[in-house]
Amino acid sequence: MRGFILLLFCLTLLNNIAAFTVRDTINTMQSINDGEIIISAGESFALGFFSPNNSMNRYVGIWYNKIPIKTVVWVANRDNPITDSSGVLKINETGILVLLNHNKSVIWSSNSTRSAKYPVAKLLDSGNFIVQDSSNNEPTDFLWQSFDYPLDTLLPGMKFGRNLVTGLNRYLSSWNSSDDPSHGKYNYQLDISGYPQFVLREGTVKRFRLGSWNGVQFSGAPQVKQNAIYRFMFVSNEEEIYYTFELFNKSSLNRVVLTTDGYIRKIYWSGEENGWSEFSRMPLDDCDYYEKCGAYASCNINNFPVCDCLDGFVQHNVADIYSDCVRRTSLSCHGDGFLKYSGLKLPDTDGSWFDRNMSLEDCRVLCLKNCSCSAYTALDMSKGPSGCLLWFGNLTDIKELPASDEDVYIRMAGTEIGKTHEGKHSHKSNIWKKETVIISCVALIGILILSLTFIIYRRQKGKEGKRNGEEDANATNEHNEEDSELPLFDMSTITSATNNFSTGNFLGEGGFGSGILDDGREIAVKRLSKKSSQGIQEFKNEVLHIAKLQHRNLVRLLGFCIQADERLLVYEFMPNKSLDFFIFDKKKGMLLDWPRRLHIINGIARGLLYLHQDSRHRIVHRDLKAANVLLDSEMNPKISDFGLARSFGGNEVVGNTQHVVGTYGYLPPEYIIDGAYSTKSDVFSFGVLILEIVSGKRNKGFCHQDNLLSNAWRLFTEGQSSEIIDATIKDSFNLPAVLRSINVGLLCVQISPDDRPSMSSVVMMLSSESTLPQPKMPGFFRDKDHVGDNSSSSSNKLCSNDITVSLMYAR
Repeated sequence: MRGFILLLFCLTLLNNIAAFTVRDTINTMQSINDGEIIISAGESFALGFFSPNNSMNRYVGIWYNKIPIKTVVWVANRDNPITDSSGVLKINETGILVLLNHNKSVIWSSNSTRSAKYPVAKLLDSGNFIVQDSSNNEPTDFLWQSFDYPLDTLLPGMKFGRNLVTGLNRYLSSWNSSDDPSHGKYNYQLDISGYPQFVLREGTVKRFRLGSWNGVQFSGAPQVKQNAIYRFMFVSNEEEIYYTFELFNKSSLNRVVLTTDGYIRKIYWSGEENGWSEFSRMPLDDCDYYEKCGAYASCNINNFPVCDCLDGFVQHNVADIYSDCVRRTSLSCHGDGFLKYSGLKLPDTDGSWFDRNMSLEDCRVLCLKNCSCSAYTALDMSKGPSGCLLWFGNLTDIKELPASDEDVYIRMAGTEIGKTHEGKHSHKSNIWKKETVIISCVALIGILILSLTFIIYRRQKGKEGKRNGEEDANATNEHNEEDSELPLFDMSTITSATNNFSTGNFLGEGGFGSGILDDGREIAVKRLSKKSSQGIQEFKNEVLHIAKLQHRNLVRLLGFCIQADERLLVYEFMPNKSLDFFIFDKKKGMLLDWPRRLHIINGIARGLLYLHQDSRHRIVHRDLKAANVLLDSEMNPKISDFGLARSFGGNEVVGNTQHVVGTYGYLPPEYIIDGAYSTKSDVFSFGVLILEIVSGKRNKGFCHQDNLLSNAWRLFTEGQSSEIIDATIKDSFNLPAVLRSINVGLLCVQISPDDRPSMSSVVMMLSSESTLPQPKMPGFFRDKDHVGDNSSSSSNKLCSNDITVSLMYAR
């Protein structure tokens, strides 16, 4: 009896000790209920349920444990609150964190690239909530970590940037309000649409640009330097680009936060009396706001007015001090040179081109040879100027920064270089004035000769116009008038590069062939035959659109040629051909594992987002398909073939046509039926493309019994989406990520354009862990005699031959 009483006493004592022991870890047999918390080993951070300020909603979050002001640094279910105290956070046997409500429904879940044998979730003293395999002794081998999915706060040790291999985008997004942690108006992230730079946006509109890293400083904030409080690192390589910082005093509390009113604040804890104090903030002044002044104008907060044209430029509209500046002397291409401008924030690098291994002199030569190149500079100043960064088009968002130690070289007319004096922005060029005059004269004579030749040629073409059609001649004339600055190749250069269009250089359908220019550049040439379905207007359209586009996920146009009946486009060479070459072939499909396919999906999405939102004009591609996605040597996707593209100006969002063109299986219903196209048309095509990439199968069209959209939809509604996954990637895929991609694909192919997400939302959904909405029935879903709106008469009409679709498989 005494032994039993003693045993009972010991068990009670152990239970009481356990009750007072704060845990930092949960396993598959444990959970965190509302009202319970876990605390990191050093008691720096706590994790549990909370309600922000005056809200009654419940969230799972992480906050500082040792300060009286509850400061939340991370929230799991930011967009999906629980309305009562029934929430439970668990980790399942595969290592996935799940947050359940009173109905046991999943409110939020993590993902993982692989499963664990003995998974545990642990809160670290850094504020990082991790999932790892307890049988693995590697301390940094995490299956999942909250640091990969920041909200509005950047903590020491967190990476802020992108993983170029997996597509993971670690960015900050503000709370909606102090009572609501859901996505707010502002996001701050690394923009890789040109040379990488950090950009703060309000919605989709740029608000502030920190600028690019030059090895020493950020171009827009030279004041951000190493100091006695923290040190930072900027890492940029082929796999990752990110910023991170760490504190010298580990016990101090220091963080970066994106506030609800759109400021990036560096703050620190200064004690109970003062609370959180500000170390720095951005934007700092009015000149920090994006494009405060127009193109080729610099902003100086100490001047009045704050905007002033760069040397060599004049105000385009003298009545508006914030308007663009224009060159005092127009460029002539072959007679141009460069002026050096110092003490400036580098212009916006969106759409720029760069090469890390090129010398600054080679960079100058390359820019000078390309008439569309407007400026150049070095990429890295840490060991002397090296690397090459080129701009095309107008230079925008420039600010005077005396502390900046980098120069930018802006293209100017040769005559302007000779008469522009050295001043606050520039110095005289090294080109001798005599040489400039000679070059200008030669260029002028050349222009006169070309003009005379062109007039004679036009007259001859005018006589032939009655027989061959004046429309093509007029279109050619318009092209030459509007795009005189575009790179123009002569026929002899291209025939020499392609060995007179040798069949040995043939790349595939569409008239593509490869070749090598005299300067060593490998090129792909698109040659349109006389029988080509792409007329002069489509050719002009493709040149107009691609020449203005600069993005890592869009194929780059190097030049063009119009001579006699020949129409040629010269592109950068893509050694791995097109996406359809791989995904629809069982053997070649094995070369694209799931991480590469996800990388391709994300790349195409970013390219489309640039076309729809960030390019000079809103562009609808209208022929997005696997054959029009080219792959470079590292399997990076590049959208190509802009012959059918259309651009919108002003507030236009929808266009109409009576001639429906495109490729069978990728066209949305509203386009085929009514001829209406918009950015949501490309979203539909992208959704089809996602499902093709995941399944390895073609979408055979809207009237085929084996329609891919039909199968994907049925399997999704039955909870069997995994059955559609290509067998060649089943050893490499991460199931939650694949299922998420399928869900996004089905959201993109919904029958109503209004239901489809924008590409900005698609990019966000692909890179985040937020709960996705349930898709509605896809366009041209065929179930017996039902198509789209469940009208059998519509089905019969759509499946008949009454509708003509101009198929553009090969031009």
